[in-house]
Amino acid sequence: MAVVDEAVPVGRGRLSFAKEADIDEFVHVLGRYERGEISPDEWRRFRLLRGTYGQRQDDVQMLRVKIPEGIVTGAQFRALSDVAARYSRGFGHVTTRQNVQFHFVQLKDAEYAMREIAETGITTREACGNSVRNITACPYAGIAEDEIFDVTPYAEAMTRYFLRHPLAGSLPRKFKIAFEGCPKDHALASIHDLGWYGRIVDGRRGFRLTIAGGTSILPTSGYLLYEFLPEEEILNVAEAVVRTYHRFGDFQHRQRNRMKFLIREIGWEGFRAKFEDMLAEVYREGGTRLELTDAQRSAEKAPDWTKPAAPSIDEIKRTATSVAPHGPGIHPGTVKLQTMSDGYLSWLHSNVGLQRQAGYVHVTVRLLLGDFTSGQMQVLADLAEAYSDGTARLTIRQNVLFRWVPVSQIRPLYERLEAAGLGASSANTVADVVSCPGAESCKLAVTQSRGLGQMLTEHLSEHPEYVALVDDGDIKISGCPNGCGQHHIAAIGFQGSVRKVGDRGLPQYFVSVGGGSTDSGAKFGKVVSKVPVRRLEEAVDRLLTLYQERREPGEALGVFFRRIPAFVVTETLKDLAELKPGDVTPEDFIDLGDTETFAPEVMEGECAS
Repeated sequence: MAVVDEAVPVGRGRLSFAKEADIDEFVHVLGRYERGEISPDEWRRFRLLRGTYGQRQDDVQMLRVKIPEGIVTGAQFRALSDVAARYSRGFGHVTTRQNVQFHFVQLKDAEYAMREIAETGITTREACGNSVRNITACPYAGIAEDEIFDVTPYAEAMTRYFLRHPLAGSLPRKFKIAFEGCPKDHALASIHDLGWYGRIVDGRRGFRLTIAGGTSILPTSGYLLYEFLPEEEILNVAEAVVRTYHRFGDFQHRQRNRMKFLIREIGWEGFRAKFEDMLAEVYREGGTRLELTDAQRSAEKAPDWTKPAAPSIDEIKRTATSVAPHGPGIHPGTVKLQTMSDGYLSWLHSNVGLQRQAGYVHVTVRLLLGDFTSGQMQVLADLAEAYSDGTARLTIRQNVLFRWVPVSQIRPLYERLEAAGLGASSANTVADVVSCPGAESCKLAVTQSRGLGQMLTEHLSEHPEYVALVDDGDIKISGCPNGCGQHHIAAIGFQGSVRKVGDRGLPQYFVSVGGGSTDSGAKFGKVVSKVPVRRLEEAVDRLLTLYQERREPGEALGVFFRRIPAFVVTETLKDLAELKPGDVTPEDFIDLGDTETFAPEVMEGECAS
C-alpha cells in the first residue's frame, strides 16, 4: 500500500502529516552512511531530524513519533500497536510532549516502522534534533467548561506551517511550542519557546504570547512578548521569532544555545529590537496571515456517525494480552496497584469529568509511567471508536484522554478498560507519577528513573489516604538535569544524581519542591535535599505528612511548598539525606529497577546534536 501524502484526509477530516519522500530520503541517506559516503556526525544530525535517537545500548534506536496536539485516531493506535509488537519490545511510551516513543528498535527496522505509521498520517519528521518539535496543546481544548476558545485549529495550523519549514530543522537547538485556551495552564505553555494563551479582546480572538521559557539548565518562565496578538498574525510573529533565534542564536555551545540564553546574553530590549527587524522583514516578503474558516473556528460538536459495536469483555481480554511482553526494562504489566473493592467509584471520582456539552464526559485512561502495551493500544483503538469520537488525546501527564463519551456509557467503558488492565484510578493525582525513561535507555540519564517511578506508584496506591489528602499536586521524576520528566515544575520533583561513598557511587536524587504553572508564569522547585534512592519512599511520606500538618485550608501542594521556608523541608528530610558510617547497606548501591551494583555512565547525548 502506498504511503499517504500530506494532501490526503486520514480521519475526522484531518490531513496527513506524513510524506513518503521523507522516508525515501531516510533510506537513501542511511545507505550513504553504510557505504561510508557521509560521516557518523552527518548521519546523526540527519537521523535525529527523522525522529531516530541513539540509545545507550549499541545498535538500537529510540524512535519518536510526533502526535500533533496529542490527537490520535483509532487507525493510528493500531499502527502504533503494530510497531510496538513488530519492531520494539511490545510496548510504547507516552512522553510529556504528547509524543509516542519506541525503544530498542533496530536501525534496519526504522524504515518499516516509519512507513507503517505514515499509512495513517503520522510522522517522525522533526521529532528530535535541533528543530521545531511536536506542537502541544491543551487536551481539554473544545470541551472545557471554562475555556476561552478551542485552540486546536490554531495549533494544527502552526504545526503544518513549521513541518518541513526551511528553518525548522536547522536551529541552534530544539524549539518548543504549546497552545492553551483554558484559564489553567494544562499545556504548561509558560515553559515553552512560544507559549500561546487564548484571549478575546473587544470581541476579537487572539493570543497572549510568552517566549523563551524552558527548564533544564537555567529554568526560565516565558517572557511576555504580546499581551494580545490578533489570531491572524500568529504565523507571522512565530516566523519572526524563529528567524531571530536562527540568525542570532549560539550554534557552538551545546549547553547554552536555547533561546532563553540568547535573551540573557543580549538583554530583553536587544532581543526585542532584533525581533522587530525580523518581523518587518517577514512583512516585506508578504508574510502569512492565518485565515481560518468559520467552520474551523467553531466549537466542537458531538460526533454524528454510527459508532461500531463495543467489543465484548472476553474480546478485550484476548486483545490486551495478545502480544507477550519481551525485551529489557520495566514492563507495564509489572507495576502492581492495590485492588480496591470500590474500584469503579474511585475511578469515577478521579478519572471522569464533565464536558461543557450536556450529556457527555471526558475520561482519562491512566497509563502507569506513560507505558501501554501493543495489545492495550489495540483496545484503545476499539474503545475510541465505540465510546468516544473515534479519537483520543495524549496528555503531558502521560495519559490518554477520551472525549465525547456519553454519560450512559461510562460504566461499560470502565468495564472494558478494566479488562484490558487500563482501569487504574487516581489519574492526575499525586499518585499519577510522571517519569522519563531514565538510564534504562537514555545516554544522558544517571539513574533508573522508571524504577523510582514504579516504587512510588505502588507505594501511593497502598496509601489512598495520601492521594485523598492532595487535591492538587504532582510528583515528577527525571534521570538527569535535562528535565524530560518536567521535575523542575512539579510540586515534588526528583532529579537523578550520584553520591560518592568512599570510592563507590550511590544512586540518589535531588529533591525539589514548590514547582508549578501559575497565573503569573512558571514556578520552579527549590532544591531542599539530596536523598539516596532507597530512602525516597520515606521521604515522600514525610513531605506529604508535613503538608497535612501545616497546610492552610484549600492550599494546593505546590503552593504550600512555595509558602513555607525551604529550611523547614530540608530539616524534615535531614536524617534521610545523611549517610553516617555503618548506615550504608549493600542494597543502597543498587538502583531501583536494576539488579547490578550502581555504576553510572553518562554518555554523550544527542539532545543538542
